[in-house]
Amino acid sequence: MTLKDYALVSLKGLAMGAADVVPGISGGTIAFITGIYEELLDSLKSINPNTARRLFSEGPLAFWQAINGPFLLALLLGIGISIFSLARVFTFLLEHHAVLLWAFFFGLILASAIYVARQLSSWSIANAAMGIAGAVFAFWITLATPAETTHALWFVFLSGSIAICAMILPGISGSFILLLLGQYGFIMGAISDLNLVVIMVFGTGAVMGLLSFSHLLSWLLHRYPDLTIALLTGFMIGALNKVWPWKQVVETYLDRHGEVKPLVEVNVLPGQFIGDPQLLWVIVLASLGFALIFVIEGLSKLLKGNKDVLASRI
Repeated sequence: MTLKDYALVSLKGLAMGAADVVPGISGGTIAFITGIYEELLDSLKSINPNTARRLFSEGPLAFWQAINGPFLLALLLGIGISIFSLARVFTFLLEHHAVLLWAFFFGLILASAIYVARQLSSWSIANAAMGIAGAVFAFWITLATPAETTHALWFVFLSGSIAICAMILPGISGSFILLLLGQYGFIMGAISDLNLVVIMVFGTGAVMGLLSFSHLLSWLLHRYPDLTIALLTGFMIGALNKVWPWKQVVETYLDRHGEVKPLVEVNVLPGQFIGDPQLLWVIVLASLGFALIFVIEGLSKLLKGNKDVLASRI
């Protein structure tokens, strides 16, 4: 890979990080539609005791190459920059322009589900059943009520290891899992305030969960590709319930600053929405989000085609 290729990977990481900040869209979705999902899982899977032994027997360079280090570094760099720079931006947008933000992501996830479904070789009864199961499971998660939990460091570690599993699953938002665990506001606040202790404990838990869960996902994609893709498609369809633009708050809570925040919301029709439903802008932004997926797909194919042509000339 060239420096340009790694720069592109970092840009995809920026998009993944932006998605992971918002409770409703998964960074795994972005990884899938930008064509790096399998490489990401395979790279994470390669971090195991066998490659660790190479670190001592063959040296750091051999270990770095064995785990596809340059790719992971470029991707994590993009994700990290995005999360630390956009945490406050998305928090602001969710507070002041939630309808428009959810509309954009609704279109984005709907198009993502269509894109992922197109990767299936066929729609068999088994694939359809797996897709329905994924949709029902994801829909059920979006209906779950956030819990009141402790912010002790051991639970922060556990939350990181659980949430990261959802973050690499297309359709299931790791941020929403944090919300269900009662940790979203606390973790976003720690990132905004650069609370290094909380960030390091959460990050350690995320790394441990990521390394273990990536092995399972990679195995499923290689062993049962159609069933796994059908399941991921179902996850995205079920997740649409979470990103419906018009919501009504039915229960609130006080955050760590003493401010009232929404805890439980229900979806309503535009005519039932309290306030301006901004219907025209919702349609525009949902359409933009929908179109963006296929623009990204087209650009990915174009870049891949140019790379293949260049390689054939060498």
